[in-house]
Amino acid sequence: MARWQPNASQRLVAAALDLFAERGYENTTVIDIAQRAGLTKSTFFRHFPDKREVLFGRDTMTALLAEGIAAAPAGAAPLEAVANALDAVGREAFTPARREFTARRRAVIDTHPELQEREALKGLALIGAMTGALRGRGVPDLTACAAAQLGALAMKIAFERWSDTANDDDFGDLARRTLRDLQAAVASC
Repeated sequence: MARWQPNASQRLVAAALDLFAERGYENTTVIDIAQRAGLTKSTFFRHFPDKREVLFGRDTMTALLAEGIAAAPAGAAPLEAVANALDAVGREAFTPARREFTARRRAVIDTHPELQEREALKGLALIGAMTGALRGRGVPDLTACAAAQLGALAMKIAFERWSDTANDDDFGDLARRTLRDLQAAVASC
C-alpha cells in the first residue's frame, strides 16, 4: 500500500485492531502497526500519541454529545436533551457499517486492563462533556450531573447491546429505550 494513499488514520486503526487480535496488545508495537498499515512510525505519531490511543480516537464522541445536547429543542428537559445527543452519536458513530469493527474493538479492550482503564477515563470525559453541555443550557448543576450520569449509563448499556453482531437495532433507538427504562427505575426507587 502506497504511503500517500488517503485515510492514514483509519488504516492505522484497522491495522492495530488486527494486530492486537492476532498477537495481543502487549506483543504489538507502534512500528508493527505502521508497517501493517503501509506507513511510517512518524506518520503513526502524527495521528496518535501512543498505541493505546489508536483504539480511542480523538475527542469525536465528546464533541458529538455536547453538540447533540446543544442542538436539542429549547424547551427540552435535560434527559430529552441527552437523548437527542445519543441519537446524534448513533447517526455519526454507531452506524450498522461500524458494528463489526466496534465488536472487535470491544473484544480487544475487554482483555487488557490498560485499555479498560483508558475506556473508563473516556467514559468520565463523556460524562463531563454532557454535564458541561447541560449547564450551558442553563440546567442546574445537580440536575445536569444526574442527567449526564444517566445518559452515560444508558449509552454504555445500549452500546453493549448494539455491539453484539447478532443485534440489528439502531443505536439511537436502543439508547432512548434504555434511557427511558433507567428513568423509570430511578423513579421507582
